[in-house]
Order: sequence, then structure tokens, then C-alpha cells
Amino acid sequence: MATYLYRLGRYCHDRRRAVLAAWIAVLLAAVAAAGAFAGSTSDEFKVPGTEAQRTLDRVKEAFPAQDHGSAQVVFAADAAGGADTPESRAAVSAAVTRIAAAPGVAAVPDPYTTGAVSPDGRMAIALVEFDRSLADVTDRQRDAVRDAAEPAGDAGLEVAYGGDVYTEMAVVHGGEAIGLAVAAVVLLVTLGTLVSAGLPLLTAFVGVGVAMAGILALSGTFEIVTTAPVLALMIGLAVGIDYALFIVSRHRRHLAEGLPPGEAAARANATAGSAVVFAGLTVVVALAGLAVAGVPFLTVMGLAASGAVVVAVLVAITLLPALLGFAGHRLNRLPVRRTPAREGAVGERWARFVVRRPVAVLLIGLAALVTLALPTADLRLGLPGGGSQATGTDAREAYDLVTEGFGEGFNAPLVVAVDARGAADPGAAFGAVSDRLTELPGVATLLPPTVDAEGGTALVTVIPHTGPDDPATKDLVEAIRKQRGDLQDTTGARIDVTGTTAANIDVSAKLGQALPPFLAVIVGIAFVLLALAFRSVLVPLKAVVGFLLSVMASLGAVVAVYQWGWLDAVIDVPKVGPVVSFVPILLIGVLFGLAMDYELFVVSGMKEQYAHGTSAREAVVGGVRNGGRVVTAAALIMVSVFGSFVFGHDPIVQPIGFALAVGVLVDAFVVRMALVPAAMALFGKAAWWFPRRLDKVVPHVDMEGERLMARLARDSAQPVPPVTNALDEEARSGESSEDRQPTRTRA
Repeated sequence: MATYLYRLGRYCHDRRRAVLAAWIAVLLAAVAAAGAFAGSTSDEFKVPGTEAQRTLDRVKEAFPAQDHGSAQVVFAADAAGGADTPESRAAVSAAVTRIAAAPGVAAVPDPYTTGAVSPDGRMAIALVEFDRSLADVTDRQRDAVRDAAEPAGDAGLEVAYGGDVYTEMAVVHGGEAIGLAVAAVVLLVTLGTLVSAGLPLLTAFVGVGVAMAGILALSGTFEIVTTAPVLALMIGLAVGIDYALFIVSRHRRHLAEGLPPGEAAARANATAGSAVVFAGLTVVVALAGLAVAGVPFLTVMGLAASGAVVVAVLVAITLLPALLGFAGHRLNRLPVRRTPAREGAVGERWARFVVRRPVAVLLIGLAALVTLALPTADLRLGLPGGGSQATGTDAREAYDLVTEGFGEGFNAPLVVAVDARGAADPGAAFGAVSDRLTELPGVATLLPPTVDAEGGTALVTVIPHTGPDDPATKDLVEAIRKQRGDLQDTTGARIDVTGTTAANIDVSAKLGQALPPFLAVIVGIAFVLLALAFRSVLVPLKAVVGFLLSVMASLGAVVAVYQWGWLDAVIDVPKVGPVVSFVPILLIGVLFGLAMDYELFVVSGMKEQYAHGTSAREAVVGGVRNGGRVVTAAALIMVSVFGSFVFGHDPIVQPIGFALAVGVLVDAFVVRMALVPAAMALFGKAAWWFPRRLDKVVPHVDMEGERLMARLARDSAQPVPPVTNALDEEARSGESSEDRQPTRTRA
């Protein structure tokens, strides 16, 4: 792979104008395709195969409204009885009449006719049914309902809009600019010049632009959840900057060694580029592996993010060498500091500290991670609803008003489908089912059933005492389902539970069940890949243990903040409650690739040092010295990009960004930069032991391009550049690479 990437880097450097033109053409074509074929994204999280979804699919022919978008229009007065006065009744009824005439509205019963008035007479709810699915409801139709209801405000009523139609998810909020600003500062500090720091940002923008445009173009053909493009943006920015940083750093090292720009770019592509490709593949495999869960919307999210990573890798190994060709020796122009910093000085001091005290570092690090992971034992999963939206949004205002006037259970209705076609008396069966449901603990009331007499089916809406996020509501769903056998024996009718609340409970349960096998697959892949890369048993074993510690610590932090409410004043969590059900499995997939990324860049340096005759303990110091600075910078960039999404109030994107930011922070600084060097120091030579039988059959992966460099040295009759800190030497001599006469090397 190193040889191929060397040739590719050389080709792109020498034909930089053609490569740049090709990428500009790809970007313009993707944008044009997005403009021509883009469709709307979906906020629905459907999972085929769950009871709620199967039931909905079965009954929607008899009750089409169950598959249509719906909304709540809440009319609230300031005082008790205020919504029940003649003036308020007239205003609400007039609003209902106007809403019924709005485009896309199929039905909207008068709340005074259906009894949808709060016990204290302060609120009335108009339930709006649209004539199409939620994904097909347009902004124009939402605005038409809003315009029809607003005049009720002239009667002194507050009007709020809730339900699925007014619940908006995954909106890019602008906080990403903060993350990019922090990333730019980190790049400047790490690379030291404006030109070299600007290249990773430029290539990341190109990669993200191509990926996002491609995803939007596909949204016109495939159903894509709204969270998928946001996740792709988050991952694409982070890895795009990081991958370019790795290659630019190695390129600058080769320039400092005296190589001409073309040769430096080719060798950087062969060495750092190999690690980038390997790391990118691990991320892609992990994200594509989300399909193991069998959840379509999660598969789409994984594939969208995978696409962004693939584009980021292709940009890094093709467009970046071309841009390095345009920069030439000017890469080190516009410095932000007068004298170059000694690269690796801080990392070397830290590594020597760890090597001298490996047991103490291991114990302290493990104690910190285990403590942070303890809240994971209380992990509860769920999906966000109106109550999880940011304060001040339409959905949140309506949710709070309904909770205040009717009780939280009115925000968590359960729909019980009664199939009485096998009953002798369907009407009596409907009544018997309703009586049994009323007796269950946790049931607040039943709404009048919707009956399809010809089809022998009915829908009974059950209002629980508790809200959609409360464990008691889940217990009620299970209690209703446990009545199925007895009711079928006594009445001949079969019951099934569906509705948004039940569907969310089923989705969370399925994702929880998929978590252990997915984690096992990821751990197995990690072990095999690292054993292949490093030809070692202890190194991949240590890496897997470190990865599991990072995942558990990150999940523990998520539980503490989003489920327990810690740091609420700092992070401004919209609503404390269950963790979004797909955050754990998504965290495992993304963090796996990033953790292996850092493992490769740190441990490959140790292996390179050891292979050149350095002692095992000194190789640990050398590996951290050469890779620690870049890994630290890469992790800080990742944390800043992921952390910037925490500033938004989207109930899905915010915890994803927080989980990934904490995961990268823990994995890079505690696991890879502390526990890994400590463990490697304790392992000594045993770290590089590999069974002879496996050594004969396992293919050699030239991660650091050692064979390539040896061949280049033979071809040019020059020694292979020693494993030293070239930029460190540059700093000591006070001579910049562009002041030297470049050495011409023939490949």
C-alpha cells in the first residue's frame, strides 16, 4: 500500500493543476446534483419488525389517519375557566373552522365537541389530522395552520403548536463555527504557519462539501433521516482536518530533512497516508457495521457518515499532495511565531515520566476511567419527543401546556388496536377490552374508540398517568401486551399496542438488544486489524481494553449529564431523561475508528523505533515524542468540532456531539497518551511477540513504509533518513527548510 500511495502522491503533486481541476469539477457536479435531485429528509425513526410498526402497517388500511401527520393546536387562557367562556369558545371554534379549510388538513374536530378541554377550563386542544404522511407535510401547510389559528390570540388566548408536524430535529445551528475557530488555532499552534495550517481546513471544506451535496442529492431517491447529514457533517469535518494534519506534518518533516517538495509529498503520502487509509477504513467499517443492528434509519446514518469519511480519505491522498505542490517551499511562509518550536519536547518529557512510573500511571488512569464509567450501570434508552425540544420552540411550548392542563400522560398516548374479526360479538369484545384496559394500574383514562364496524376492528387510545420518557409508561405497554392471551381466550379479540410512544419504546428496546453483538463485532475487528498491522498479540489486546474503557467512560458521562442532569447549568440540556437510544451504538462505531486512528499513530512510532534497534522502553519514549504532538493536536481538533455541536439544542445532535467529544478526549489523552505508554513500558519486548505459526501466514502490512524507504535508499544510493525529529533539529540550528538547498532524489 505504501508503494502505491507513494506513486499516487507523486502523480498528484506533479499534475497538481489537473488534480485540482478534477476536484473542483467533482464539487460542482455534486452541488448541481443536489440542486436538481434533492428531496426532503425525514424526522421519523421507523423500525420494521417491531410490534408497534407491524401493528401500524396492518391497521393503516382501515384507519389511514394512523399513517398521516398530525398536530396539536393548544389554546390556553391565563386563568381557570378562561378557555370556556363564550368569547373564547367562539374564537376557538372560528379558528378550528379556518384550520379545517387549510391546505393539507383532513380533519380537525372542535375541542368543545370532543371534550378536549382541561378540567379547570383553562385550555382546549384541537387535534389536526393531515391528509398525507409526516414526511410529505410541507412548510406551507404548517404555516397555513398557524395563520388560521393565530387570530384566536385577539381573544386573549395563547396559541401553541405541537405534535409530530411541529417537532423539528437536527438543525445546523452555527455553533460549528466555534469548533472550526478552535481547530484553526490548534493547527496554527501545531504547524506554526498560516499556509500549512490553512491546507487542512481547505481540504476538509472540499471533502465535506462533496459529501453533503452527495447526501442531499440522494435524499430525493432514498429516505434519509434528518440526523444523517448532520452526523456526516460532524464526522467529515473532524476526520477531514485530522487526516490532512497527519500528512502535512509528515510532509514538513521530510522538507526539513532536505527532500524536495515532490519527494516529500510522495513520502508523506506513503507513510502518513498509509495510516490515514488504514484509519479511514476502520471508521468506514465501523460505521457501515451499524447495519448489524437491523435498524434502517441507523444504517442510513452510518452509510452517510461512511461516505463522508471515504471522501475525506480520497481528498487527503489526492488533493492534498496537489496543494502541497502549489505551496512548495512556501509551505512554511507566514509563521505565527519567530522561532520554530521544538517538536516533541513536551511529549518526550511526558513519555519519560510515564516510563519511569508505569504502575502509578496505570492505576491512576484506570481509577479515573472506572469512576467515570460507573453511571453507565443506570443507562436508560429512549427517543426524544416534544418535551425534549429546546425551551421556546413550538413543540416544547405545546408539550408544557398540555402537561400543565391535562397531565403528562396526554403527551404519551398509547393506541391499542383491537381485532375482533374472530369474536362472536365484536361490539361486546370492544367493550370488554376497554373495561380491562381501564382496570390496569397506570391508566389515567381512555378516549372514545374509533371503530371500523365493517372490518371488525377498533382503535382504543389509552392515556397513561406518566409521560413518554417515564419507565412506568414502558411498564404499562408491557402490561397491556401481557393481557393479549387472556383477552383473546375470553373475548376472541386480539390486541396490539402501537402509536408514537409505543414505537419509540420498541425502537429503544431493539437498539439495546443490538448493542452487545455490535460491540462484540467491533472488538473482534479491532483485534484482527491491529494484529495485522503490528504483528503482535499484546498490542491489539491492550488497544481493545483501552477502547472499551473509553466507551464506558464516555457513556458514563452521557448518563450523568443527560439522564441525571449534572452540569445542566453549563450545557443547557433541554430536558433531563433517557439517553437517545442510538447514541451508544453510534458512539461505539465512531469512537472505534478514531481510537484505532490514535493507536496507529502512537504505537506505529514505537514499532518503528524498536525495529531500528532501540530498546523497548526507549522506543516508547520515541513513539510518543514523534507522534504525541500530532495526536494531541488531532484530538483537540476532534473535541472542538464535536463539542461545537453541544451548543445547539437539538435533542439528538447535542448528546451525540457530547458523547463523541468526551470519548475522543478520554481516549486520546488518558488511554493513548497515558495508559498505552505505561502498558508498553511494562510489556517491554513481550509487546512485540507474535506466534511463529501466525507470522508465516499473516500478510505483512508495511504501515510505516519501511520497505519502500529501503528501496528508495537503494535506488538513490542514499541512506534512509534516520528516525529523528527533523523539525527539532531545525529549531536547534535556527535554519528553516526553505533556506536549505534541496537535495534532488530520484525514485
